[in-house]
Amino acid sequence: MIRNGHGEAGNAKRPGPRARRAVRVWCDGCYDMVHYGHSNQLRQARAMGDHLIVGVHTDEEIAKHKGPPVFTQEERYKMVQAIKWVDEVVPAAPYVTTLETLDKYNCDFCVHGNDITLTVDGRDTYEEVKQAGRYRECKRTQGVSTTDLVGRMLLVTKAHHSSQEMSSEYREYADSFGKCPGGRNPWTGVSQFLQTSQKIIQFASGKEPQPGETVIYVAGAFDLFHIGHVDFLEKVYGLAERPYVIAGLHFDQEVNHYKGKNYPIMNLHERTLSVLACRYVSEVVIGAPYSVTAELLDHFKEPKRRGIFCQVDSGNDLTTDLIVQRIIKNRLEYEARNQKKEAKELAFQEAMRRQEAQPERESDCDF
Repeated sequence: MIRNGHGEAGNAKRPGPRARRAVRVWCDGCYDMVHYGHSNQLRQARAMGDHLIVGVHTDEEIAKHKGPPVFTQEERYKMVQAIKWVDEVVPAAPYVTTLETLDKYNCDFCVHGNDITLTVDGRDTYEEVKQAGRYRECKRTQGVSTTDLVGRMLLVTKAHHSSQEMSSEYREYADSFGKCPGGRNPWTGVSQFLQTSQKIIQFASGKEPQPGETVIYVAGAFDLFHIGHVDFLEKVYGLAERPYVIAGLHFDQEVNHYKGKNYPIMNLHERTLSVLACRYVSEVVIGAPYSVTAELLDHFKEPKRRGIFCQVDSGNDLTTDLIVQRIIKNRLEYEARNQKKEAKELAFQEAMRRQEAQPERESDCDF
C-alpha cells in the first residue's frame, strides 16, 4: 500500500524568503505513450524549480522529425497534464527549443534527460539553449522507453516477464528492434526495471486520508497507463468534494489469468509508478485482490454499510488492446522510425567525435 499525493502535493511551493522569485522550468518533448520514465523526468525537473511548464509537440512535427506517434496530440496533451508534477502544458510546442521559447514563457532554463534528441537533419534540438547556459540535464530512467514498450507489444509473447522464456525468434527480433547505437540492446524484450523503496518514496507522498475526505477505491490492471485510465480516474476524482482515491493494482499473474495473451505489457512495479504519477490518485495498493472483500473495505475504514458500489463511465473507449492494435497496424512505420532514429544518433555521435578531434589536428600542424 503506497500513499500518493492529490495533485497539489507535487506542486507545493518551496519554503523560502518572501521576496524570492519563483524559478520557472521548461521541459518539452513528444510524450508519446507516456510512461513512468517520462514522469520521472518531469519529477526531477520540477524539483529544480517552483513552476514546471511542459511543451508538447504536434503530430505533424513528430512525424516530420521522428515518424508517426502512437497517440494523437490531444491525447498526449491530456496525459502530460495528468502528471502531478506538471503545473502547465503548452500545446504545439516547437520541436527545436530556443531562447525565444524560454523567454516567451518566462522560464529560467529547460531540462532534458541525458539522451540525444535530434531534428530530421541531425541537429541537436537543444544546441541554442546549451550554448546560452540555460540547459539542465536529469538522469534517464533506465529499463523503459517508448521503443521498448512498442517492442514488447509487437513481439506478442510472455517473454518480456522472464528472460528464461525467451524463444530464439523473440531474441532475434528483440536484438534487431530496440538496438541502441553501437549495438547495445539492454532494454528491449525483457523488462529490466528494478523497483526500489527509494523510487517509490520519490513518487509517493505518504499522505493519509484526512477528516472530511471521501475514500474511493478502484482496482484493475492499469496496464500501459493511458488516456482511458486518466479519463476514468478524473471522473472518479470528481465524485466527491474532497476525494481520496485508492487504486488497487492486480498481480501480473492475475492480469494474465483474466486477460490472457502476453498481458500485462508492463509488470506490477512499472504499473505502480505509472499510477502513482497521476494527480487523481492518492494511494496505491500493490497486488490488490481481484475480488473486493469486506475485509479490504474495512481496512480502509470504509462504512460498513453495503450498496456503496458505483459504476463510472469514463467516456473514453480506449483500452490496452486498442493501443496494441494501433502498434501492430503501423508496425512497419514504427520499425522505420526506430531505424531512422538510430541512424541519426550514429551520425551525430560521429560528428561530435570529429569536432572533438579537430583542435588536436590543428595544433599538430603548428609544430
